[in-house]
Amino acid sequence: MVNVMLAGGFSMAIALLCTPLFIAFLVRRRYGQFIRDDLTHHHVKRGKPTMGGAVIIAAAIVGYFATHASLFVLDATGVVQVTHSRISLSALLVLFLLTGLGLVGFLDDYTKIRKERSLGLTSWQKLTGQTVVTVVFALAALLVTDEQGRAPASTAISFVRDTSLDLAFTGPVVGVILFIAWANVLIAGASNGVNITDGLDGLATGASVMVFGAYTVIGMWQYNQNCELMPGPNCYDVAGALDLAVVAAAIAGACFGFLWWNASPAKIIMGDTGSLSLGAALAGLAILTHTQLLLVILGGLFVIVTSSVIIQVISFKLTGKRVFRMAPLHHHFELLGWAEVTIVARFWIIAGICVSAGMAIFYGEWVVNL
Repeated sequence: MVNVMLAGGFSMAIALLCTPLFIAFLVRRRYGQFIRDDLTHHHVKRGKPTMGGAVIIAAAIVGYFATHASLFVLDATGVVQVTHSRISLSALLVLFLLTGLGLVGFLDDYTKIRKERSLGLTSWQKLTGQTVVTVVFALAALLVTDEQGRAPASTAISFVRDTSLDLAFTGPVVGVILFIAWANVLIAGASNGVNITDGLDGLATGASVMVFGAYTVIGMWQYNQNCELMPGPNCYDVAGALDLAVVAAAIAGACFGFLWWNASPAKIIMGDTGSLSLGAALAGLAILTHTQLLLVILGGLFVIVTSSVIIQVISFKLTGKRVFRMAPLHHHFELLGWAEVTIVARFWIIAGICVSAGMAIFYGEWVVNL
């Protein structure tokens, strides 16, 4: 478990110390955020350094690999020894999603800066990038096996573990195709959910810390109760569970360190570089820990905020009326006169409640089935 703590500590320190350097670089290059004209109360943020998600991604990757390069343990004589732990395919797949969607987000952010507008890539360009990354991830997760011959993912739909609903019910080929489509729904939904929530200083970053923290605990629990160490009807058949906890801790630590500079008043904005990559990594963890639908509860804040946009659009198209003064939901409360810090704090509370509910369901299922 030491490697989990090291990953979080390394990545947090890197993000905390390197973010100011990245801010100075962005300021020199005049890479600043553009704000929609209808968000007049946010015009003060126009020109603020963006693409801060690059620091989160870099810190998480460096923290993860640094942990594997130097794991300190005590031998039988009490002498500190440096060992090297095995890097798992599952963790590499999550890092691939983090980096791949981060690149899509970076291109989106850079387009906004270069063209000096609030819109970056077109929806089709962004969707194409997400789809390419997701297809590569899905095929590797389903078809590439580890040393024990296990693939990181399965074609079964999962909640707190795999259910009896298997996408391969008509054959393996159809199963692969349906799994790719299902992975696209999960990854696109999660990445866009975090992206939509990232509208106030520190909001998405703080909420992400909580959800990645939850997946750190889930990975460690699944490792301690895995079918190799603890065989039985209630064990977890999850490949690389402990290493998934390590990568989740690394991303959580990176977000935590970045939050120091992203909290109100933010010195830097994560941009699509951060929000798309974090959402994709969450979906990847959900798929590879076999807790796909549990992510809906753990990431409940992202679901609520995204739902507000869907409700607003449907209501306006059907009735011509708006349910909220402005969507996403946090802008509605801004127009009601709530202070930005108040909204962020209360939304963090909601995020914490959702994470607590999800963890209670995860643990409760294990207790009930003992």
